[in-house]
Amino acid sequence: MSRMSDFILAPLTESDKVEVVDLFNHYVRTTFAAFLEDPVPYEFYDMLMQAAHGYPAVSTRDREGTLAGFGMLRPHTPLPAFAHTAEVTYFVRPDMTGRGIGTAMLRHLEEEGKKRGISAILAHISSRNEGSIRFHQKNGFFEAGRFRAVGKKNGIVFDTVWMEKLV
Repeated sequence: MSRMSDFILAPLTESDKVEVVDLFNHYVRTTFAAFLEDPVPYEFYDMLMQAAHGYPAVSTRDREGTLAGFGMLRPHTPLPAFAHTAEVTYFVRPDMTGRGIGTAMLRHLEEEGKKRGISAILAHISSRNEGSIRFHQKNGFFEAGRFRAVGKKNGIVFDTVWMEKLV
């Protein structure tokens, strides 16, 4: 467990399920940060945790214990040649952005990932999520590729941007 001045980072656990899925579903319903069009059931959390098995997964809570965000690394692909490469996912409550939570989670995931042999982290981002692209650039990621017009959410076509950071 690590601390920021007003927030606590801790490993994700089963007790985080409802708040994590509720936060994720907020982004499903209102933004292009999550690629899905329809909210997911709480069982989705089990799939997230299975995808992150063996990789760092973290929650961030405020002093009152309310979830401020969550993040995780997961394999980019199961092939052994890519065992040193992970994909990152994180979401911060909209009213908590701009407070360093995303940066703190990213640094935590990078440090823990390095301990597990991760040397490259990839982020898969909608071109319509300009805030995320700026966040990743500010935190040392560079655009490694773009697939044009491959995504479609609620009838709106978008590119997907792949960003990479060597850690």
